Amino acid sequence: MKRLVLGVQYDGSCWQGWQTQPSGKTVQDQLEKALSSFAQTPIITACAGRTDAGVHAVEQIAHFDTELDRSMYSWVNGVNAFLPDSVSVQWATEVPFADPDAHDNFHARFSAYARTYHYVLYNNPVRSALLSQRAGWVFRPLDLERMQAAIPFLVGEHDFTVFRAAACQAKSPVKHMYDVQIKQEGSLFIFSLRANAFLHHMVRNIVGALIFVGTGKREPAWIEELISSRDRSLSAPTFMPDGLYLARIDYDPKWCLPQRKMEADFHFSPFV
Repeated sequence: MKRLVLGVQYDGSCWQGWQTQPSGKTVQDQLEKALSSFAQTPIITACAGRTDAGVHAVEQIAHFDTELDRSMYSWVNGVNAFLPDSVSVQWATEVPFADPDAHDNFHARFSAYARTYHYVLYNNPVRSALLSQRAGWVFRPLDLERMQAAIPFLVGEHDFTVFRAAACQAKSPVKHMYDVQIKQEGSLFIFSLRANAFLHHMVRNIVGALIFVGTGKREPAWIEELISSRDRSLSAPTFMPDGLYLARIDYDPKWCLPQRKMEADFHFSPFV
């Protein structure tokens, strides 16, 4: 038995999220269908983090077990031949897997120690046709410095209940936010958030709150007040999923995963 790991990229605008559903219209459904067709045997996958409907992935990580002996090149290009254009396996690699019951096996979700999401936001009085379903949109002017002034209140270990969806199934609302960055490229604002884990809708809720700060509705220190309140009703509405991208999952280097470099992932300037 082998354990294979895949780097999967997808445009989530036409899918009902990652996790399999009876409709079959999810990324996991499409990936498992393609893998099973290529392997001529049923294959079940596990992923690093389930994304919602409309959310994209620069590099989702998934793993599965198989007895087939195929080259990594074949697992990439053979599976891609069965996938729709909006989903693509970027790379495949094998990780050590001597004992299926061992606790130290690689697992796409449980072996991860950090996740990074990007949110791409188009700030212009008129919406962009080219960025439809690729970026969020705010027509009111945003102040970069005001939003950046709110960053220190988000970094560190906090109870993020105020940014948690009502349907969130996480055991604890306490997460460690390692880093938050906001940069501006012309009419685009790119929010990058890195944490040990995220709650359901957490990134979109944080972006919504930062937009309130950026448009002048609230002061930067309001973010600290929100977190302390733990009251979701006091915060901004959940922002649209269009501009949200699962960018990277961090693992111990011992697994030698051929992951992408994030520096080259987001250059939208030619489109605005």
